[in-house]
Amino acid sequence: MWRNTRSGWGLVSITLHWASAVAVVGLFLLGWWMTGLSYYDSWYNLAPWWHRSIGMLLLFATLLRVLWRLFQPTPVAHGSRMERVAAHLGHIALYVLMLTVMVSGYLISTAKGRGIGVFDWFEVPALISHLPDQASIAGEIHWYSAVALVLLAAGHTLAALKHHFLDRHDTFIRMLNPARTRRR
Repeated sequence: MWRNTRSGWGLVSITLHWASAVAVVGLFLLGWWMTGLSYYDSWYNLAPWWHRSIGMLLLFATLLRVLWRLFQPTPVAHGSRMERVAAHLGHIALYVLMLTVMVSGYLISTAKGRGIGVFDWFEVPALISHLPDQASIAGEIHWYSAVALVLLAAGHTLAALKHHFLDRHDTFIRMLNPARTRRR
């Protein structure tokens, strides 16, 4: 039940998928909201602290997710050849965009040479800092890649719903419950 099979996703993959989905949407909304905060707002320092902390945890979870995916079988995909190729390319694009958003966020936060405190549990050191215009360039990349990520994730969601409701495939069910796909 923990590991993937050719007929369904395991609990580890399912948990990482849904935790990532919630974190990506939450971080996008939090990031968008906090750009409008004034210096005197009580959330001015707290919102970025939450954003950076969750973002770093998501980076670690995404790296774990990529490693897990490399060593686990992928369930057999449904749909036409074109749909399967599009799904494969879409998943690669989702991973690339997630990593781009998080690495650029890291570069924004470490531009002045300070590490990132993650919920005061530990600190991620500033391995890259003091590059010319590091925060500005990384900020542009962070924003546009975050918008692209959310749009692609919305397309991913629509495709999953299409496969579930119109095509009557078990794709969506397989990402909800590992036990249901193993009965086959």
